[in-house]
Amino acid sequence: MKIELANRLAGIGEYYFSQKLREIDELNKAGKAVINLGIGSPDLAPDADVIKTLQTESNKPNVHGYQSYKGVAALREAIAAWYQKWYGVSLDAATEVLPLIGSKEGIMHICMTYLNEGDEALIPNPGYPTYSSAVKLAGGKPVYYHLNEENDWAPNFDELEKTDLSKVKLMWVNYPQMPTGQLPTKELFENLVAFGKKNNILICHDNPYSFILNESPMSLLSVEGAKDVVVELNSLSKSHNMAGWRVGMLCGAKERIDEVLRFKSNMDSGMFLPMQLAAAKALTLDESWHRSLNEQYKKRREKVFDLLHLLECSYSKEQAGLFVWAKIPSAYKDGYALSDEVLYNAAVFITPGGIFGSEGNNYIRVSLCSTVENLEKAIGRIKTSLNATIK
Repeated sequence: MKIELANRLAGIGEYYFSQKLREIDELNKAGKAVINLGIGSPDLAPDADVIKTLQTESNKPNVHGYQSYKGVAALREAIAAWYQKWYGVSLDAATEVLPLIGSKEGIMHICMTYLNEGDEALIPNPGYPTYSSAVKLAGGKPVYYHLNEENDWAPNFDELEKTDLSKVKLMWVNYPQMPTGQLPTKELFENLVAFGKKNNILICHDNPYSFILNESPMSLLSVEGAKDVVVELNSLSKSHNMAGWRVGMLCGAKERIDEVLRFKSNMDSGMFLPMQLAAAKALTLDESWHRSLNEQYKKRREKVFDLLHLLECSYSKEQAGLFVWAKIPSAYKDGYALSDEVLYNAAVFITPGGIFGSEGNNYIRVSLCSTVENLEKAIGRIKTSLNATIK
């Protein structure tokens, strides 16, 4: 019996990491013990009080039923207070905040809410592959705008204005940018808001990395008038070591929240109540939490710099986020070639930049989600195994 796939899956392949992890698993079964420096899944634990809150609340007998599609007031109020404290953004907790089961689901919700067949969405190249996949699944057409090192990984608005934007409804942006680690500037954020207003395009800002190795977190919603044209996704995955908890949020004008809720409420039910209350607790953590977390990432980043120096890659030390983005030496055809050489000869996996778009072909990305000891071991393997081949 043959069941044909839906047309919406045309051009949607299996996620790169899903395939690569299977290959790595086979190498591990063969005794390679691969050191994985590719995935951005925090390996550190959430704050102890957050876990205690989950445990305490889960023991209550009346917390296991369905929850509101908009999340409990305690979580929405915590999100609003967090945005005010860290970003200087005022949000109405009742109408301008929508908790999500991870911000990744929000990317899909936004695309399904606004895109019709044939509508277009601007997608960063390089950028998170899910933006493109979600646009295609919703029936839209990805239109890639190019980011490059020479322009500090910012959109070239002059070039964009020269293109046909008549079918563009959404623009996906992400700063601090993944995979490049580029920090935003106030001018960039102002230009994004102005571009959206001028061209009647909803600017969708994905903002999960603003607390990692960054002393000045910024929200696109902090720009005056941004709510007219911006929605922002955020997440506790990276900032609070809660990736597996799947706690995210969408923030924006009431009209946008109501529109996305029309779709979301037909797709899922509310988050487990103890999880929401634990997330609310996490959002009250002070500067000491972020400082302690970033101290560990700083130590790891120094080791990654040593690894990249060994590979003769070039990189900026001003990057933010959970990764280090680096340009490969000219001896290699592309990042895939360097990644494979390191994997097969040193049993260390680093991500080829090309999976994020053509502008990433000559780059690699190294995750900070590994211990200093593992990073030192990776450096040792590369020194031992590739000394004769890495030029």
